[in-house]
Amino acid sequence: MSPPHPVLWHIRISNFSEKARWALDLKGVAHRRRAVPPGVHMAVCLALTRRVVTVPVLQLDDLAIGDSHRIIAALEQRYPDPPLYPEAAAERAQALGLEAFLDEHLGPHVRRYAFSEVFHDDAIFARHLRQMVVPPLATAATSAAPALKAMMRRRYAIDDDAGQRSLQQVRAVMHALEELLGDREHLVGDRFTVADLTAAALLAPLLVPPGLPYRDPDEPMPARMREVVEELRDRPAGRWVARTYARHRPRSAEDPAAAPEGPAASGR
Repeated sequence: MSPPHPVLWHIRISNFSEKARWALDLKGVAHRRRAVPPGVHMAVCLALTRRVVTVPVLQLDDLAIGDSHRIIAALEQRYPDPPLYPEAAAERAQALGLEAFLDEHLGPHVRRYAFSEVFHDDAIFARHLRQMVVPPLATAATSAAPALKAMMRRRYAIDDDAGQRSLQQVRAVMHALEELLGDREHLVGDRFTVADLTAAALLAPLLVPPGLPYRDPDEPMPARMREVVEELRDRPAGRWVARTYARHRPRSAEDPAAAPEGPAASGR
């Protein structure tokens, strides 16, 4: 009997989930996906991993792996082609260092800024909630919007001032990426690596490039946020994200014969 497909537990609009999805899709790893309702995700992830309370979590063989960087490391070992880690030691260290830097200094700030703006428009926030869950849970998620908003404010330290500070951090990191790229197409060496994937994936839920799963590039945004997003898309780093998605983001490798996404599954 063939081993079961890996299972990815994710939140659809999460940038760290997109990072793991992209790695699975790039390597052509047939897998199943389980969309976890926000709020509930912490209990689910803890039950699966016994240590991690955030998405994504990948069930691979008899392991439940949390954190996107650990997921990619496991995929590199199990499915080495195409590689995301450079072969040369110095370039590998640079790529992994950039991944760690972006995970800490970019990903959380994209999330905090985006929700600080979306929280001002109840209709748009409800739309985002519906995107986070499978259709049978959409009504329940919308009804729970006030409680979820309060939970997210506490969990991620979201308010207007923090959101604006995070926006400045996003701009600063995009400037650093522009300086590093110069007139090149890759952050490390001359081929696509985990550094490129991480930078593009973590910015994607804010920039919404064509090719980003589960999102509509023309979806409504609060007016002030729309102006910021258009500004960031027009930056050299924003245009690089769009090109990177066009060139390197493949179609989903999720097994179409697998059961549809849903909240129910067994633990580890």
